[in-house]
Amino acid sequence: MPWVDGLCIGDMLRQTAARYPDLDALVFSRLDAAGRLREHAAKDCFRLSYRGLDAEVDAVARALMGMGIEKGQHVAVWATNWPRWMLLQYATARIGAVQVTVNPAYRTSELAYVLKQSDATALFLIDCFRKSNYLEMLAAAVPETTEHAPGELQAANFPNLRHIVALHDDAGRAGGVSPPMRSLLSWHAFLEQGEAVPLEEVHAREKTLDPHEPINIQYTSGTTGFPKGAMLTHRNLLLNAFYVGDCQRLSHEDRVCVPVPFYHCFGCVLGVLCCGVYGAAMIVPNEYFQPEATLEAIESERATSVYGVPTMFIAQLEHPTFSGRDLTSLRTGIMAGSPCPIEVMKRVVDDMGAREVTIAYGLTEASPVITQTRTDDPLELRVKTVGRPIPDIEVKLVDPGTGETLGDNQPGELCTRGHVVMRGYYNNPEATAAAIDADGWLHSGDLAVRQPNGYYRITGRIKDMICRGGENIYPREIEEFLYTHPAIEDVAVVGVPDPKFVEDVAAWVRLKDGASATEDEIREFCRKSLAHFKVPRYVKFVTEFPQTVTGKIQKFKIREQMIEELGLEQAETA
Repeated sequence: MPWVDGLCIGDMLRQTAARYPDLDALVFSRLDAAGRLREHAAKDCFRLSYRGLDAEVDAVARALMGMGIEKGQHVAVWATNWPRWMLLQYATARIGAVQVTVNPAYRTSELAYVLKQSDATALFLIDCFRKSNYLEMLAAAVPETTEHAPGELQAANFPNLRHIVALHDDAGRAGGVSPPMRSLLSWHAFLEQGEAVPLEEVHAREKTLDPHEPINIQYTSGTTGFPKGAMLTHRNLLLNAFYVGDCQRLSHEDRVCVPVPFYHCFGCVLGVLCCGVYGAAMIVPNEYFQPEATLEAIESERATSVYGVPTMFIAQLEHPTFSGRDLTSLRTGIMAGSPCPIEVMKRVVDDMGAREVTIAYGLTEASPVITQTRTDDPLELRVKTVGRPIPDIEVKLVDPGTGETLGDNQPGELCTRGHVVMRGYYNNPEATAAAIDADGWLHSGDLAVRQPNGYYRITGRIKDMICRGGENIYPREIEEFLYTHPAIEDVAVVGVPDPKFVEDVAAWVRLKDGASATEDEIREFCRKSLAHFKVPRYVKFVTEFPQTVTGKIQKFKIREQMIEELGLEQAETA
């Protein structure tokens, strides 16, 4: 049995800190000891041992209780990857508060939606990132923050919101706001509120917690409609972290490079909690993904595992400094988010040295991993499949129309049941009922095929399916074929409106450096092996794709742009 089963997240950290007190728990390679960003990594960067991490988490937990945060209340965090993000993740879990993870790419209206829909009591935020002034956006969403003192916020549209806390020490980097944000509490003033709270009160609160209680609300990407908040429990997250780490053969001797965002399950579950469960070091290259910073962190900290989506691995492999790097420490890792071209996987194994890298598949509502390859799987399985189910869960395929359970080699919707399934969507019973059926099966919305060996291939999204003249077309099939073209680096296939066929096929293609091709050459390549109705009518060469923060291609944006460029608005309306 996994040793974490039956524990809450705070207790897991205490036990790991007792086992490995002096091992690195957290390394931010481009932050100095004072928390300031630097140009390059160095050995004297920001570090916390497991003993130190546990103590810091206790201090933040006391501060949250001193602020008045009760068990079950919702604490939102709107930030890029910073140490205090991780401290809040553990501290909220330790006192039974629910952490609401807010996408750092959100703008004013999206922030307002999440704060209101989640019933957030507190918001912790950075002041700026790139060209985004978070304080200005917050003031626009919640104008009362310029009027009320810290802890006394009264906002008409956000009746539960009381506290605003700065994660950066210098909250004026972005120029602040005018008038000043009176509700903003500094991080140090926040910590001072915990000095009057005895540690025994934290321990007493911990004894009231249940592993089956929600501890995290993760908002889905919202590619269709408004984002939905998936409620995940201590047990959901800890068992996922345990099994995902087991699939990589992690131990306290591993050092995991995590360039993926904390706000996403990839970062906060497969990164933060997975390392905590195994006593591994978590190495964070930068506050957001940068290929050079990631390579630098792997090299300087001797990382044994690295995470990312295929586009992140491609960016590292193509970086000008790659050939001069010593990456011989790498052994394993996780690649997820989208299918990996075989040539990319070969280079990750051969050139990066991550010979035991794994492929994982899942979704936020499944905590997040459902299937994963293993470290000793042959390369073919790590490219053509997303692995087999992690232990102690059920997976089946069903006919999307009839609900009939399907056998091997029959495409259907992938469904799962067991410890991975969320408690539901917060304040959204209708969406919950649509996602989780009466028998407890979570419906993924993804189309898949199970091979006789028990490994699964994802063939597309039900909603992505193109219906051209009565023929059902799965974009993933066309994409996988186009990846075999020697000139193609990356590709995305979508359906666009058509007055005659209802829908037709469009492909966005990114060519390899130095390669060339024409639209007609791409179509002719497809005609030789694909049915005529699968051949893209439209081919557009691009240098980049619209992507989420985690590197997933946003096909709905491609479709919208193609409709506008091709003048297909009337066909869309029809």
